[in-house]
Amino acid sequence: MRDTRHRLPHLHLPRHPHLSAALAALAALLLALLTPATSAHAAPTGFRVENGRLLEASGNDFVMRGVNHAHTWYADRLDALDHIKAKGANTVRVVLSSGDRWTRNDTADVANVVAQCKRNRLICVLEVHDTTGYGEQSGAVTLSRAADYWIEVRDALVGQEDHVVVNIGNEPYGNTDHTRWTADTKAAIQRLRAAGFDHTLMVDAPNWGQDWAFTMRDNAASVFAADPDANTVFSIHMYGVFDTAAEVSDYLGRFVAAKLPVVVGEFGHDHSDGNPDEDAVLSVTRQLGIGYLGWSWSGNGGGVEYLDMVENFDPDRMTSWGRRLFDGPDGIAATSEEAAVYRSGPGGDTTAPTAPGAPVASAVTSSSVALSWGAATDAVGVTGYDVVRVADGQEAVVASAAGTTATVTGLAADTSYTFAVRARDAAGNRSARSATVTVTTAPGPAAGSCAVGYRVTGEWPGGFQAEVVVRNTGSAAVDGWTLRWTFPAGQRITSLWGGTATQSGAEVSVAAAPYTATIPPSGSVSLGFTGTRSAAGADPTAFSLNGAECSAA
Repeated sequence: MRDTRHRLPHLHLPRHPHLSAALAALAALLLALLTPATSAHAAPTGFRVENGRLLEASGNDFVMRGVNHAHTWYADRLDALDHIKAKGANTVRVVLSSGDRWTRNDTADVANVVAQCKRNRLICVLEVHDTTGYGEQSGAVTLSRAADYWIEVRDALVGQEDHVVVNIGNEPYGNTDHTRWTADTKAAIQRLRAAGFDHTLMVDAPNWGQDWAFTMRDNAASVFAADPDANTVFSIHMYGVFDTAAEVSDYLGRFVAAKLPVVVGEFGHDHSDGNPDEDAVLSVTRQLGIGYLGWSWSGNGGGVEYLDMVENFDPDRMTSWGRRLFDGPDGIAATSEEAAVYRSGPGGDTTAPTAPGAPVASAVTSSSVALSWGAATDAVGVTGYDVVRVADGQEAVVASAAGTTATVTGLAADTSYTFAVRARDAAGNRSARSATVTVTTAPGPAAGSCAVGYRVTGEWPGGFQAEVVVRNTGSAAVDGWTLRWTFPAGQRITSLWGGTATQSGAEVSVAAAPYTATIPPSGSVSLGFTGTRSAAGADPTAFSLNGAECSAA
């Protein structure tokens, strides 16, 4: 992310041949003595990259789920880490300054940030922000200068390899001379390795982090090969350049196919350079098992205050962006898993939370119900709750929440449902099930109170992208909905935004997302999806909303 307070233009041992003859062994010894020694790095002691995946020291796959926090501009707001953890994050990316553009975060301060991350059981991604937009942004500094800074504060980081990822420099080139990114990034990585850094390193893309010219994408393999520890992760920032699901899927998919590690280091729901497809970012990263870090917790300025997840650092005043990222489909509460380093070893938390209070139902509609319950308690801290539907002795999670309320959507009209709640703590322990509540949904709307428009917006061999617009033509608001249709040919949805899709054969059912659940009279909501098909096929023509047939829009 560019500076949001001041200006926003937008990780070997030497090999010795086995010789059976004594003469050959002596020759090899002499050769070794006469040949200059080459530096060798120990195997990573913490995070490491294998086959394009980020692993912890334990060997567990680690998928980042978290947010960015603007520490260098709000040094007195480290309590934000407590709140970020409480919402379910497993990682925080912390903004630091080398002192070239803002107040320098010295060794003591960096050590304190790391300590606070560990206290809150968060993985700490540390980045230097002064490189932002180098070559285009006045005052921005080089990756070489960022490497200087990391070497200067190295004492705060040694021994923290299983808790800290070093993000060398934020958005290190603007749109000027961005082709220099490859050589400069290789040089910075090699300087840090020579200085004794055994951490996983993260490198941001040029073009203000968005890599529209594909410099990082097309040179990532050579940059990764230049790291003697083979322990570098690539970070793409997704704002206006990534405004379609196809672009998100294509960019991230190429890294996965090449077995090169990538994360979405920043993204938002809106931006001055366009409208990023945040639903696609969340959906595709879940499908590919890729990490993401939303921008940003709080404190944005310069016209991008809409990127705040909470107002004025108050965790009880979440914005629509914060609610989408933490509590929406494929969001942090639903997909985050705490790092194994915090769940293992002596003294690990093995005590489950107490059972929550029995849920209470309210705002019952034909397809949704709001539930609230009494809070659970835990020896360390409750991090979230799962609402489960109970039927025939089985249960299935139908909603997740960081707090003690949730709305279950996608229900059938005039149908009885039984729900209960379980609590989760940071170590992944789940509570006993709460008492249950049984709810019967209201009858569905009369036929003819909805209209649906469907159009294909893009096609490619074997695949396509489509948009669905659902209109409320009735006089009462639709509060929670499920849309159903049948594909006329062998078509399958691969990624959908604006709702949650399930498909059985040709039958498709889409339940509303929390942010699309309400459709006012004469209002509409839009869905989008990518899919596969063997050949150009006909479009679906019949749609039903909450069981009622819809007309064509």
